[in-house]
Amino acid sequence: MGYWLPILTVLVASLAPQYVSAASCTITKYSASDIKSAQSSCSEIVINGIEVAAGETLDLTHLKQGTKVTFKGTITWAYKEWTGPLLSVAGTDIEIIGSSGHVLDGQGSLWWDGKGGNGGKKKPKFFKVKLTNSKIHKINIKNSPVHIFSIGNSDGVVLQDISIDNSAGDSGGGHNTDAFDVGNSNDITIKKSTIYNQDDCLAVNSGTNIVFSDNYCSGGHGISIGSVGGRDNNVVKGVKVSSCQIVNSDNGVRIKTVYGASGSVSDITYQDITLSGIHKYGIVIEGDYENGSPTGTPTGGVPITGLTVKNVKGSVDSSGVNVYILVESASDWHFSGISVSGGSKTKTCKGIPSGAGISC
Repeated sequence: MGYWLPILTVLVASLAPQYVSAASCTITKYSASDIKSAQSSCSEIVINGIEVAAGETLDLTHLKQGTKVTFKGTITWAYKEWTGPLLSVAGTDIEIIGSSGHVLDGQGSLWWDGKGGNGGKKKPKFFKVKLTNSKIHKINIKNSPVHIFSIGNSDGVVLQDISIDNSAGDSGGGHNTDAFDVGNSNDITIKKSTIYNQDDCLAVNSGTNIVFSDNYCSGGHGISIGSVGGRDNNVVKGVKVSSCQIVNSDNGVRIKTVYGASGSVSDITYQDITLSGIHKYGIVIEGDYENGSPTGTPTGGVPITGLTVKNVKGSVDSSGVNVYILVESASDWHFSGISVSGGSKTKTCKGIPSGAGISC
Protein backbone atom coordinates (compact mmCIF):
# COMPACT_ATOMS: atom_id res chain seq x y z
CA MET A 1 0.00 0.00 0.00
CA GLY A 2 1.23 3.54 -0.74
CA TYR A 3 1.97 5.90 2.07
CA TRP A 4 2.65 9.51 2.90
CA LEU A 5 4.70 10.68 5.82
CA PRO A 6 3.52 13.83 7.59
CA ILE A 7 6.32 15.89 9.09
CA LEU A 8 5.04 18.61 11.41
CA THR A 9 6.59 22.02 11.04
CA VAL A 10 6.39 25.21 13.06
CA LEU A 11 3.33 27.26 12.22
CA VAL A 12 3.63 30.94 11.48
CA ALA A 13 1.08 32.90 13.49
CA SER A 14 0.35 35.34 10.70
CA LEU A 15 -0.79 32.68 8.27
CA ALA A 16 -4.39 32.80 7.09
CA PRO A 17 -6.75 30.00 8.25
CA GLN A 18 -6.45 28.06 4.98
CA TYR A 19 -2.73 27.63 5.65
CA VAL A 20 -3.07 26.35 9.23
CA SER A 21 -1.88 22.82 8.45
CA ALA A 22 1.75 23.22 7.45
CA ALA A 23 2.78 19.56 7.35
CA SER A 24 4.97 18.09 4.64
CA CYS A 25 3.93 14.83 2.97
CA THR A 26 6.10 12.56 0.83
CA ILE A 27 4.62 10.07 -1.64
CA THR A 28 6.96 7.25 -2.71
CA LYS A 29 4.42 4.74 -4.02
CA TYR A 30 1.31 5.43 -6.05
CA SER A 31 -1.98 5.44 -4.17
CA ALA A 32 -4.81 7.68 -5.33
CA SER A 33 -6.31 7.78 -1.83
CA ASP A 34 -2.99 8.68 -0.18
CA ILE A 35 -2.40 11.47 -2.70
CA LYS A 36 -5.87 12.87 -2.06
CA SER A 37 -5.34 12.67 1.71
CA ALA A 38 -2.00 14.44 1.42
CA GLN A 39 -3.70 17.35 -0.35
CA SER A 40 -6.14 17.85 2.51
CA SER A 41 -3.44 17.56 5.19
CA CYS A 42 -0.29 19.15 3.80
CA SER A 43 0.90 22.44 2.40
CA GLU A 44 4.07 20.83 1.04
CA ILE A 45 3.87 17.63 -1.00
CA VAL A 46 6.81 15.71 -2.43
CA ILE A 47 6.14 13.09 -5.10
CA ASN A 48 9.18 10.89 -5.49
CA GLY A 49 9.81 8.20 -8.09
CA ILE A 50 6.33 6.71 -8.46
CA GLU A 51 4.66 4.80 -11.28
CA VAL A 52 1.04 5.88 -11.70
CA ALA A 53 -1.40 3.05 -12.37
CA ALA A 54 -2.59 2.44 -15.94
CA GLY A 55 -5.50 4.62 -16.98
CA GLU A 56 -5.31 6.83 -13.88
CA THR A 57 -4.56 10.53 -13.52
CA LEU A 58 -2.00 11.75 -11.03
CA ASP A 59 -4.70 13.95 -9.56
CA LEU A 60 -3.53 17.14 -7.86
CA THR A 61 -6.80 19.02 -8.22
CA HIS A 62 -7.59 19.18 -4.48
CA LEU A 63 -4.61 21.27 -3.43
CA LYS A 64 -5.12 23.71 -0.58
CA GLN A 65 -4.38 27.35 -1.28
CA GLY A 66 -0.65 28.01 -1.03
CA THR A 67 0.50 24.41 -1.53
CA LYS A 68 3.95 23.62 -2.92
CA VAL A 69 4.37 20.39 -4.91
CA THR A 70 7.85 19.05 -5.66
CA PHE A 71 8.60 16.26 -8.12
CA LYS A 72 11.65 14.10 -7.44
CA GLY A 73 13.16 11.12 -9.23
CA THR A 74 11.47 9.59 -12.28
CA ILE A 75 7.68 9.66 -12.46
CA THR A 76 6.11 7.27 -15.00
CA TRP A 77 2.64 6.11 -16.06
CA ALA A 78 1.69 2.53 -16.88
CA TYR A 79 0.29 1.88 -20.34
CA LYS A 80 -3.37 1.99 -21.29
CA GLU A 81 -5.23 3.36 -24.28
CA TRP A 82 -7.23 6.30 -22.92
CA THR A 83 -7.45 10.07 -23.33
CA GLY A 84 -5.91 11.13 -20.01
CA PRO A 85 -4.71 13.44 -18.66
CA LEU A 86 -1.73 11.78 -17.06
CA LEU A 87 -1.34 14.67 -14.62
CA SER A 88 -3.85 17.32 -13.54
CA VAL A 89 -3.30 20.29 -11.22
CA ALA A 90 -5.76 22.87 -9.90
CA GLY A 91 -5.78 25.48 -7.19
CA THR A 92 -4.81 28.99 -6.12
CA ASP A 93 -1.38 30.28 -5.11
CA ILE A 94 0.16 26.94 -6.04
CA GLU A 95 3.84 26.27 -6.75
CA ILE A 96 4.79 23.24 -8.85
CA ILE A 97 8.54 22.61 -9.05
CA GLY A 98 10.92 19.84 -10.03
CA SER A 99 14.04 18.99 -8.05
CA SER A 100 17.40 18.46 -9.75
CA GLY A 101 17.51 15.29 -11.83
CA HIS A 102 13.78 14.61 -11.85
CA VAL A 103 11.79 13.72 -14.99
CA LEU A 104 8.11 13.24 -15.77
CA ASP A 105 8.35 10.46 -18.36
CA GLY A 106 5.18 9.83 -20.36
CA GLN A 107 6.75 6.82 -22.14
CA GLY A 108 5.22 8.07 -25.36
CA SER A 109 6.75 5.35 -27.53
CA LEU A 110 4.20 2.93 -26.08
CA TRP A 111 1.46 4.96 -27.80
CA TRP A 112 3.14 6.59 -30.80
CA ASP A 113 1.84 5.35 -34.12
CA GLY A 114 2.25 8.41 -36.34
CA LYS A 115 -1.43 9.34 -36.02
CA GLY A 116 -1.49 11.40 -32.85
CA GLY A 117 -5.06 12.38 -32.01
CA ASN A 118 -6.29 11.57 -35.52
CA GLY A 119 -6.74 7.83 -35.09
CA GLY A 120 -4.90 4.70 -34.12
CA LYS A 121 -4.39 4.15 -30.41
CA LYS A 122 -6.19 6.34 -27.91
CA LYS A 123 -3.48 8.52 -26.41
CA PRO A 124 -3.55 10.40 -23.11
CA LYS A 125 -2.83 14.10 -22.97
CA PHE A 126 -0.14 14.86 -20.44
CA PHE A 127 -0.49 17.88 -18.14
CA LYS A 128 -3.81 19.64 -17.49
CA VAL A 129 -3.54 23.02 -15.78
CA LYS A 130 -6.36 24.94 -14.06
CA LEU A 131 -4.63 27.40 -11.75
CA THR A 132 -4.91 30.93 -10.37
CA ASN A 133 -1.96 33.09 -9.30
CA SER A 134 0.41 30.15 -9.49
CA LYS A 135 3.77 29.06 -10.86
CA ILE A 136 5.03 25.92 -12.58
CA HIS A 137 8.80 25.90 -12.99
CA LYS A 138 11.91 23.78 -13.40
CA ILE A 139 9.86 20.87 -14.75
CA ASN A 140 11.40 18.24 -17.06
CA ILE A 141 8.98 16.37 -19.32
CA LYS A 142 9.95 13.57 -21.65
CA ASN A 143 8.10 11.54 -24.29
CA SER A 144 4.51 12.68 -24.06
CA PRO A 145 2.06 10.42 -25.90
CA VAL A 146 0.24 13.41 -27.42
CA HIS A 147 -0.53 17.03 -26.30
CA ILE A 148 1.62 18.16 -23.40
CA PHE A 149 0.41 21.23 -21.46
CA SER A 150 -3.31 21.99 -21.70
CA ILE A 151 -3.81 25.32 -19.92
CA GLY A 152 -7.47 26.18 -19.49
CA ASN A 153 -9.67 28.34 -17.28
CA SER A 154 -6.55 29.73 -15.64
CA ASP A 155 -5.57 33.23 -14.54
CA GLY A 156 -2.22 34.61 -13.49
CA VAL A 157 0.02 31.60 -14.17
CA VAL A 158 3.76 31.60 -14.91
CA LEU A 159 5.40 28.58 -16.55
CA GLN A 160 9.16 29.02 -16.50
CA ASP A 161 12.26 26.92 -17.13
CA ILE A 162 10.25 24.07 -18.59
CA SER A 163 12.12 21.38 -20.53
CA ILE A 164 10.09 19.30 -22.98
CA ASP A 165 12.03 16.58 -24.79
CA ASN A 166 9.88 14.68 -27.25
CA SER A 167 12.73 14.42 -29.75
CA ALA A 168 12.48 10.61 -29.80
CA GLY A 169 9.09 11.10 -31.44
CA ASP A 170 10.71 12.54 -34.57
CA SER A 171 11.57 9.05 -35.77
CA GLY A 172 9.34 7.12 -33.37
CA GLY A 173 5.91 8.22 -34.58
CA GLY A 174 5.19 11.15 -32.31
CA HIS A 175 2.38 13.37 -33.63
CA ASN A 176 0.10 16.14 -32.30
CA THR A 177 2.50 16.69 -29.42
CA ASP A 178 1.58 20.37 -28.88
CA ALA A 179 3.81 21.83 -26.18
CA PHE A 180 1.53 24.54 -24.76
CA ASP A 181 -2.16 24.79 -25.65
CA VAL A 182 -3.86 27.81 -24.07
CA GLY A 183 -7.64 28.25 -23.94
CA ASN A 184 -10.07 30.48 -22.07
CA SER A 185 -7.32 31.86 -19.85
CA ASN A 186 -5.92 35.26 -18.84
CA ASP A 187 -2.48 36.51 -17.86
CA ILE A 188 -0.44 33.45 -18.81
CA THR A 189 3.36 33.76 -19.10
CA ILE A 190 5.54 31.02 -20.61
CA LYS A 191 9.24 31.82 -20.63
CA LYS A 192 12.81 30.55 -20.65
CA SER A 193 11.82 27.07 -21.81
CA THR A 194 13.19 24.54 -24.29
CA ILE A 195 10.84 22.47 -26.43
CA TYR A 196 11.46 19.56 -28.81
CA ASN A 197 8.17 18.27 -30.20
CA GLN A 198 6.14 17.43 -33.32
CA ASP A 199 3.37 20.06 -33.35
CA ASP A 200 2.74 23.65 -32.26
CA CYS A 201 5.24 24.96 -29.76
CA LEU A 202 2.49 27.32 -28.63
CA ALA A 203 -1.16 27.31 -29.71
CA VAL A 204 -3.39 30.03 -28.29
CA ASN A 205 -6.98 29.02 -29.05
CA SER A 206 -8.61 31.67 -26.85
CA GLY A 207 -7.52 33.96 -24.06
CA THR A 208 -6.14 37.36 -23.13
CA ASN A 209 -2.78 38.75 -22.06
CA ILE A 210 -0.55 35.85 -23.06
CA VAL A 211 3.26 36.25 -23.00
CA PHE A 212 5.60 33.75 -24.67
CA SER A 213 9.22 34.88 -24.36
CA ASP A 214 12.81 33.63 -24.44
CA ASN A 215 11.83 30.14 -25.58
CA TYR A 216 13.54 27.66 -27.91
CA CYS A 217 11.25 25.62 -30.18
CA SER A 218 12.53 22.72 -32.28
CA GLY A 219 10.95 20.14 -34.54
CA GLY A 220 7.34 21.28 -34.40
CA HIS A 221 4.86 23.45 -36.29
CA GLY A 222 5.87 26.89 -35.06
CA ILE A 223 4.54 29.45 -32.60
CA SER A 224 0.84 29.76 -33.34
CA ILE A 225 -2.23 31.79 -32.63
CA GLY A 226 -5.13 29.46 -33.32
CA SER A 227 -6.90 27.85 -34.78
CA VAL A 228 -9.39 30.44 -33.57
CA GLY A 229 -13.11 29.81 -34.12
CA GLY A 230 -15.67 27.10 -33.54
CA ARG A 231 -15.27 26.94 -29.74
CA ASP A 232 -17.25 28.40 -26.85
CA ASN A 233 -14.67 31.18 -26.57
CA ASN A 234 -13.31 32.52 -29.87
CA VAL A 235 -11.47 35.63 -28.71
CA VAL A 236 -7.70 36.03 -28.58
CA LYS A 237 -6.53 39.42 -27.40
CA GLY A 238 -3.18 40.69 -26.17
CA VAL A 239 -0.54 38.11 -27.11
CA LYS A 240 3.16 38.99 -27.15
CA VAL A 241 5.72 36.55 -28.51
CA SER A 242 9.29 37.81 -28.16
CA SER A 243 12.94 36.75 -28.21
CA CYS A 244 12.26 33.19 -29.35
CA GLN A 245 14.11 30.77 -31.62
CA ILE A 246 12.25 28.41 -33.96
CA VAL A 247 14.40 25.75 -35.61
CA ASN A 248 13.86 22.66 -37.73
CA SER A 249 10.11 23.25 -37.78
CA ASP A 250 7.37 23.22 -40.39
CA ASN A 251 6.43 26.86 -39.73
CA GLY A 252 7.84 29.86 -37.94
CA VAL A 253 5.33 32.59 -37.11
CA ARG A 254 1.76 31.38 -37.62
CA ILE A 255 -1.80 32.67 -37.15
CA LYS A 256 -4.75 30.55 -38.26
CA THR A 257 -8.47 31.20 -38.03
CA VAL A 258 -11.40 28.98 -38.88
CA TYR A 259 -13.31 29.16 -42.14
CA GLY A 260 -16.88 30.41 -41.67
CA ALA A 261 -16.47 30.97 -37.91
CA SER A 262 -16.90 34.11 -35.82
CA GLY A 263 -14.62 35.64 -33.21
CA SER A 264 -11.61 37.95 -33.14
CA VAL A 265 -7.82 38.02 -32.98
CA SER A 266 -6.41 41.37 -31.85
CA ASP A 267 -3.44 43.11 -30.27
CA ILE A 268 -0.87 40.51 -31.33
CA THR A 269 2.92 41.06 -31.38
CA TYR A 270 5.67 38.83 -32.69
CA GLN A 271 9.02 40.50 -32.04
CA ASP A 272 12.69 39.46 -32.24
CA ILE A 273 12.10 35.98 -33.61
CA THR A 274 14.92 33.94 -35.18
CA LEU A 275 14.10 31.20 -37.69
CA SER A 276 16.37 28.41 -38.87
CA GLY A 277 15.63 25.42 -41.09
CA ILE A 278 11.92 26.15 -41.52
CA HIS A 279 10.45 23.55 -43.86
CA LYS A 280 7.14 25.01 -45.12
CA TYR A 281 6.37 28.64 -44.18
CA GLY A 282 8.50 31.28 -42.49
CA ILE A 283 5.52 33.54 -41.77
CA VAL A 284 2.02 32.19 -42.45
CA ILE A 285 -1.30 33.87 -41.63
CA GLU A 286 -4.46 32.15 -42.86
CA GLY A 287 -8.18 32.60 -42.37
CA ASP A 288 -9.26 29.46 -44.17
CA TYR A 289 -8.94 26.55 -41.74
CA GLU A 290 -11.64 23.89 -41.63
CA ASN A 291 -11.32 20.63 -39.70
CA GLY A 292 -7.66 21.37 -39.15
CA SER A 293 -6.75 21.98 -42.78
CA PRO A 294 -6.71 25.03 -45.08
CA THR A 295 -9.47 25.34 -47.68
CA GLY A 296 -7.78 27.95 -49.84
CA THR A 297 -10.69 30.36 -49.38
CA PRO A 298 -10.50 32.78 -46.43
CA THR A 299 -13.46 34.18 -44.51
CA GLY A 300 -13.52 37.30 -42.36
CA GLY A 301 -15.63 36.24 -39.43
CA VAL A 302 -12.55 36.07 -37.21
CA PRO A 303 -10.72 39.27 -38.22
CA ILE A 304 -7.06 39.71 -37.35
CA THR A 305 -6.51 43.29 -36.20
CA GLY A 306 -3.77 45.17 -34.39
CA LEU A 307 -0.96 42.89 -35.56
CA THR A 308 2.71 43.86 -35.13
CA VAL A 309 5.48 41.67 -36.55
CA LYS A 310 8.94 43.11 -35.94
CA ASN A 311 12.48 41.81 -36.41
CA VAL A 312 11.66 38.33 -37.66
CA LYS A 313 14.72 36.95 -39.38
CA GLY A 314 16.05 33.65 -40.65
CA SER A 315 15.96 30.90 -43.20
CA VAL A 316 13.40 28.70 -44.92
CA ASP A 317 14.22 25.52 -46.85
CA SER A 318 14.38 26.01 -50.62
CA SER A 319 11.23 23.88 -50.98
CA GLY A 320 9.34 26.22 -48.65
CA VAL A 321 7.62 29.62 -48.78
CA ASN A 322 9.03 32.67 -47.03
CA VAL A 323 5.73 34.50 -46.43
CA TYR A 324 2.14 33.47 -47.12
CA ILE A 325 -0.94 35.48 -46.12
CA LEU A 326 -4.55 34.64 -46.98
CA VAL A 327 -7.09 36.60 -44.92
CA GLU A 328 -10.19 38.78 -45.04
CA SER A 329 -11.26 41.79 -42.93
CA ALA A 330 -7.76 42.32 -41.50
CA SER A 331 -6.68 45.80 -40.40
CA ASP A 332 -4.03 47.76 -38.52
CA TRP A 333 -1.03 45.61 -39.40
CA HIS A 334 2.56 46.77 -38.90
CA PHE A 335 5.49 44.73 -40.20
CA SER A 336 9.12 45.91 -39.93
CA GLY A 337 12.58 44.38 -39.91
CA ILE A 338 11.43 41.26 -41.75
CA SER A 339 14.26 39.25 -43.30
CA VAL A 340 13.03 35.76 -44.08
CA SER A 341 14.72 34.10 -47.04
CA GLY A 342 15.63 30.82 -48.70
CA GLY A 343 12.19 29.61 -49.77
CA SER A 344 12.02 29.33 -53.55
CA LYS A 345 8.26 28.73 -53.73
CA THR A 346 5.68 31.51 -53.75
CA LYS A 347 1.93 31.50 -53.16
CA THR A 348 -0.59 34.16 -54.10
CA CYS A 349 -1.52 36.23 -51.08
CA LYS A 350 -4.82 37.92 -50.34
CA GLY A 351 -6.19 40.41 -47.84
CA ILE A 352 -3.01 42.14 -46.63
CA PRO A 353 -4.12 45.53 -45.21
CA SER A 354 -2.90 48.63 -46.96
CA GLY A 355 0.29 49.99 -45.45
CA ALA A 356 1.10 46.80 -43.57
CA GLY A 357 4.71 46.80 -44.72
CA ILE A 358 4.71 43.20 -45.92
CA SER A 359 4.22 41.50 -49.26
CA CYS A 360 4.47 38.00 -50.67
